[in-house]
Amino acid sequence: MPQQRFQTAVSLIYPPRCLTCGGTVESDFGLCGSCWRDAHFIGGTICNGCGVPLPGSDTNEEAHCDACLMAPRLWVQGRAALTYKGSGRKLVLGLKHGDRQEIAGPAARWMAQAIKGLLPENALIVPIPLHWMRLLKRRYNQSALLAKALARETGLAWSPDLLIRYRRTTSLDGLGREERYAAVDNAIKAHPKRRHQIIGRPVLLVDDVMTSGATLTAATQALLREGSGPVRVVTLARAIKDT
Repeated sequence: MPQQRFQTAVSLIYPPRCLTCGGTVESDFGLCGSCWRDAHFIGGTICNGCGVPLPGSDTNEEAHCDACLMAPRLWVQGRAALTYKGSGRKLVLGLKHGDRQEIAGPAARWMAQAIKGLLPENALIVPIPLHWMRLLKRRYNQSALLAKALARETGLAWSPDLLIRYRRTTSLDGLGREERYAAVDNAIKAHPKRRHQIIGRPVLLVDDVMTSGATLTAATQALLREGSGPVRVVTLARAIKDT
């Protein structure tokens, strides 16, 4: 009873706020009705390669988008929780640039739902790395926050520094597909003291958003070079072309 009274008093002083707009909500780390309606969760028929939603309403794990049919991904399956627009975009930007680290917990729950049933029990969760100079400036790696929360959510092991970004790359914002791939080519490698963890072991790569998939491809190449098992990827959001 004293604990309940204390929690009630705290909620009166600091009422729960919506993760995107800051409006009051019923419980911590939730979305208000308006922001929930503006959050486009990915479901139904999706591309098994990159997680982009496809026309239709039935789940088909063999479906692929045109881009993945023309240029198959190096990873075996890809998923995302939200499309990168509306509340999905606000959540990614808040986590990535707004120091909104509390977003990682609820985001991981949505991501865990997106990959439900896809991972073997011995899969290792690995975040996309930041270059040390960018990490020093930002103070945290948003992908590592998501990976840690996802490990807690799924009960799987994770390795925060298995991959290293050896070369500082320019921002990929505004670049075309080929420019993005060229920018990150050979920029990511396995940590020499950690690579033994992935030999023959399935890996789940975690990032905040997938656009072209260039960074995830570079990371997958680094894992496969070291003899990892099959690689899967999951992101909080997936950028899609407006139709």
